[in-house]
Amino acid sequence: MKKINLVLQDGSLYEGFSFGHHGDVTGEVVFNTSMTGYQEMLTDPSYRGQILIPTYPMIGNYGVSYSDVESNEIQVSGFAVRQFCETPSHNNSIMNIDEYLKKNKIPGIYGLDTRSIVKKIRNYGVMMGSITLDENVDSVLKKLNSIGSYDEYNFVSEVSSIKKTIRNSDDKKFNIAVLDLGVKNNIIRLLESRSCKVTVYPFNTEPTEIISSKPDGIVLSPGPGDPNNLVDILENVKNLISSKIPILGICLGHQLIAKSLGASTYKLPYGHRGGNQPVKDLKSNKVYVTAQNHGYAVSNENMPSELEVTHLNLNDNTISGLCHKNLPVFSIQYHSEASPGPKDSEYIFDEFIQKIISMKESL
Repeated sequence: MKKINLVLQDGSLYEGFSFGHHGDVTGEVVFNTSMTGYQEMLTDPSYRGQILIPTYPMIGNYGVSYSDVESNEIQVSGFAVRQFCETPSHNNSIMNIDEYLKKNKIPGIYGLDTRSIVKKIRNYGVMMGSITLDENVDSVLKKLNSIGSYDEYNFVSEVSSIKKTIRNSDDKKFNIAVLDLGVKNNIIRLLESRSCKVTVYPFNTEPTEIISSKPDGIVLSPGPGDPNNLVDILENVKNLISSKIPILGICLGHQLIAKSLGASTYKLPYGHRGGNQPVKDLKSNKVYVTAQNHGYAVSNENMPSELEVTHLNLNDNTISGLCHKNLPVFSIQYHSEASPGPKDSEYIFDEFIQKIISMKESL
């Protein structure tokens, strides 16, 4: 066993053992409270630039399967766990978590008191950190302070597709354009299961190109980082909204819709990351258990008059959904496409299809 450390920007040092790729890495240290779905977490583009800590103590017991990935590579910068399973048991497993991290050259650390680290983050907020071989805390802190904060980087440009991609188009009723800010595979799967031909566009695609393709609907995908770093595409989002094409925004897409119309966003102390976040639909008064993965939220202060709040997170009353009062545009902060779950809110995709049908019937 090779020793390695996790050093936080406040000077805390946690000693552990290396698994996965043996090397140094830096990133914003965050935690996720889900009990399953570690492979979906690892491959979720929204975790780009972050060191992820699952609160569940045993990770990797059902191995790794290519059917469970949300993108074509591991997206986290590093993985910090209490314990990992070397001999997983599942008929779909093709390798263990250690081998998977090695294959993707992602450093991991195990043997940590993850509860202690999570308590610190909950009390003091997320902070930068490093999985490192260096035992000199001062030298690690010097490095962390030199690279700047997570909020300063545009991670969307790293995870977005570089060219337009058209998915399977056989026998499809609806043409859907997806603006790829860090799209997850299950979003595309759920759209295709609803008879949608899906065309995925890079994040910086000009709105005229998307609109000229005459899509029936547009999805603004989830993605990583601070929406304030994407001011260059806010005007693009505003133009898409003014096209009167039905639009669904998810997570980062939700934040960009709000910002493009004049709302503001802010950083949460330690984010919402897990599969057990209660969200209330203010129209139906129903409460759904949702999966969430975001570090920023839309502010309720100075909310534009054309936007209506439709959903609230019951843990802290942050905004979890919006709709435009006059246009077929709506958005959610949580992940209705969550895989492995919960699947309570997949109905959002049905509502999106219904808006498309209603728009077609009105023409």
